[in-house]
Amino acid sequence: MTADDYVSRVLAALPAGVADRDSIALELRGHIAERVGEGQPLPEVLAGLGDPVTLASSYGRAVALEPAAHGPRLGAKLVDATLAGTLAVGLALAGATLAPTEDLQGVLVVAALLAGACAFWAGTAWAEYRFGTTPGKRLFGLRVVSEAGTRPSAGAAAVRQLPLLLQVFWIDAAFALFTERRQRAFELLSHTRVVRG
Repeated sequence: MTADDYVSRVLAALPAGVADRDSIALELRGHIAERVGEGQPLPEVLAGLGDPVTLASSYGRAVALEPAAHGPRLGAKLVDATLAGTLAVGLALAGATLAPTEDLQGVLVVAALLAGACAFWAGTAWAEYRFGTTPGKRLFGLRVVSEAGTRPSAGAAAVRQLPLLLQVFWIDAAFALFTERRQRAFELLSHTRVVRG
């Protein structure tokens, strides 16, 4: 692994919204170059720095992350639900219009609505894993991070969205009213949280 590969892996583990990514990269490259310049082999230098994700976690913990307020979180979820609902209703209407029989129309409408619900869950989880945000969260200036302040893993992003599939969203959301960092129950389970930025 090269020094640039290592630095890239550290930066990839950080959420996209971390403002000082360039200074982190510069600091890491400088530290690596200094140690190599002293005659230490590159593999030994990188081994001394440890796992890139673990190192990113230490940078993530050092950044002050403000928990997102309830209002913007609700607004972001409504925007995301509206986008998914519009897609599902459009598919349902297309299925109802194009189906040759009434029985098939009903089947296609139900299938489209179920597909829309699954797409809402999968799309939200994917967007939070890949970008740390969704269209609604981006609009309200929010992002999802792990407890360590890094980008959430794919599994954590999927788990935090399970209440959408399990139809326990309101129970899950009620936890945010009573936790210090305004975390939902499934955010506590997935070790994630929503922050400003």
